[in-house]
Order: sequence, then C-alpha cells, then structure tokens
Amino acid sequence: MDDLEPVPQLDPGAAPYGNFPNYYSFHPPETRVSLLPPGLLRKLLQRPSGTETRTDLEPPVLGLDVGCNTGELSVALYSHLLQSTSEASDVPVDLRFLCCDIDSDLITRAQTSNPFPGAISYMALDIMDSSELPDPVHSFLDEFGRSTFDIGFCMSVTMWIHLHHGDQGLVTFLCRLASLCNYLLIEPQPWKCYRSAARRLRKLGRKDFEHFHTLSIRGDMTEKVTHILTSGGSAELIHSFGNTSWDRSLLLFKNTRSAKHSAI
Repeated sequence: MDDLEPVPQLDPGAAPYGNFPNYYSFHPPETRVSLLPPGLLRKLLQRPSGTETRTDLEPPVLGLDVGCNTGELSVALYSHLLQSTSEASDVPVDLRFLCCDIDSDLITRAQTSNPFPGAISYMALDIMDSSELPDPVHSFLDEFGRSTFDIGFCMSVTMWIHLHHGDQGLVTFLCRLASLCNYLLIEPQPWKCYRSAARRLRKLGRKDFEHFHTLSIRGDMTEKVTHILTSGGSAELIHSFGNTSWDRSLLLFKNTRSAKHSAI
C-alpha cells in the first residue's frame, strides 16, 4: 500500500457514476460482511461430491463483483467466503473472483493493493456496454469451462445504472446479472439516495442526470428491484440480511431458470 498515491478527497458530486475514490472510508466493507452468517454462503455453494470420498480437485467457486471500486469490499467478500467454505472441509477451496468497475483509475488502485492476485482479477469494464462485455466475461468463464458464476455481488450499483440508463437500463442490468450468476447478492440504494445524488450535481452547477426526472420505477427500490428479478419466475428472493448502518437492504436471490445460457 505504500506505493499508492494519496487518494484525492473529491466532492461526491464529482463522481457521477458512483466512482468515489475514497468510498470505503465512509462505507467500510466490514459493515456489509458482518450481516452475512458465516456458513450460509458455504451451504448455498457447496457442491455434492456424489461419493463418500471427496478429491482435492473440486471445481472452482466463481464470483463476479460488479462495481468493485478500489476492491476493498471484493477482498472482504472473498475472505469471508473462503473462510466459510474452508471451515466445512479439509479439502482446499479454489475460489476465483472477477471484479469490474467502469473507472480504470479505481481498477488500477485495486490491482496495486490486491492481496490475492492469483485468485482475484480486476478489470475496467462498462457492464452496460454489450459490445464490450461478452469477451472478457466469457473468457474468464471459459477458462474454467463454465457458463455462469456461482455467485454475483452488486453492492450499491443499481442507482447509478438507473440514473444513467433509465428504467429499461435497470431492468436490462438486473436481468443480465441474474443470467450470469446462480446466486446474486445485491444492495439496492433507496430512493432518497437518488435525490441526494441529483442534489449534489445541482450544487456543483452540473447538468442533471439524463433520466432522473423521467424514471417511473421509483419509491421503495428494494421492492422494485425484487419485483424485477422475480417477475417471470427467473429468480427468487431467498434471504434478506437486514439493513446496513446506512439503511440499505442486503438481498440474496437465486437464479431459478434451468437454462444455462447467458443473456449478453
């Protein structure tokens, strides 16, 4: 960490995509991770061996973290999942994360401070760019002979997608993640955060978010996100872990579709 440049203390309004360079100084990773029961994710991701004797060649557990910022939460989630899976068995767990963010500067910081470079990969990626998305994501999955991730993480990202891409963009984003991940842990921002983000832009004399005044999906965003993911039977909400200290819900969904293809 000594070779990192000092983090600039920018006005939050200067990060219109949620790409705050000092984000984890006011939203510590431990606050989210502390809400997760130690053994729950292990039980969800545990693979039946089919025999009495397990081998040391268990398939890797793959995770996707979208909007990873400088990577502190990615590392905390990785460590939590690694510990909870390892406690259940003497067999080493092969856990691999692909973490992405739209901001290449944040990704550079994440790569520089990565304590698990062999297991956590960071890349600059616009998850909403259909022309850019398939190659790196599918290349990562293909490396392990897989078509989906075991679990995806989307922590305080939905609002930024919604503000920049509108109602249909939010639906597309959530459906895309659900198609890519067998389980999805998501932390939607409440509507009051939308108003705060718009107010910060106005305070700086900047133009409003393109879609802010035309959004029809508004109000209880936890309910709205849940409806989008569960409508049509493509996913189900299997657990709500309560709220963080900054009043954001932490929700776990399961992909209930039998199809093994991706929607990207």
